[in-house]
Amino acid sequence: MKVILSACSLTLAALGLFWVFGLRINATASMPRGVYLLAPGAPERGDLVSVCLEDGAFATLALKRNYLRPGSCPNGLEPLLKRAAGMPGDHIEADQDGIAINGRLWPQSRALSRDSLGRPMPEAENFGSRTIPEGLALVLSDRHPGGFDSRYFGLVPMASLRKVEPVFLIVPKGE
Repeated sequence: MKVILSACSLTLAALGLFWVFGLRINATASMPRGVYLLAPGAPERGDLVSVCLEDGAFATLALKRNYLRPGSCPNGLEPLLKRAAGMPGDHIEADQDGIAINGRLWPQSRALSRDSLGRPMPEAENFGSRTIPEGLALVLSDRHPGGFDSRYFGLVPMASLRKVEPVFLIVPKGE
């Protein structure tokens, strides 16, 4: 029992140090799995970003369905890693094909009705056709059609975005 408690304590301490030094771990399929480092500067369109979910209902769903694990965000979850797909002033249009940003369809951005385990997904954010207002951003996965991102929980505050850069990526065979 002491060995298990010691191992758990060491693991938690290591994760705490990772966080303090700006390292983020991504174990989900929505972005390349691996270790990322917080980078200086304000995020720009196309940058990889770390973002904490603020909405209680979506945070609860993400934890309940294991889309996110407990972590260091103010709501107690780990941060999401996504692409800053749309920034203030960008025009977005959503339809059955996905989300177009400034006239270009974002890859694999069609909202799905069910997740990979067949559970119903929350109704997709109805962006319609509009301009992203100041202070908000659209974050999307660009490599996984089932990414839990802005197509479900909507626009996120720019202030919550932190730019990240990959440090070590785990590349599956065949990629």
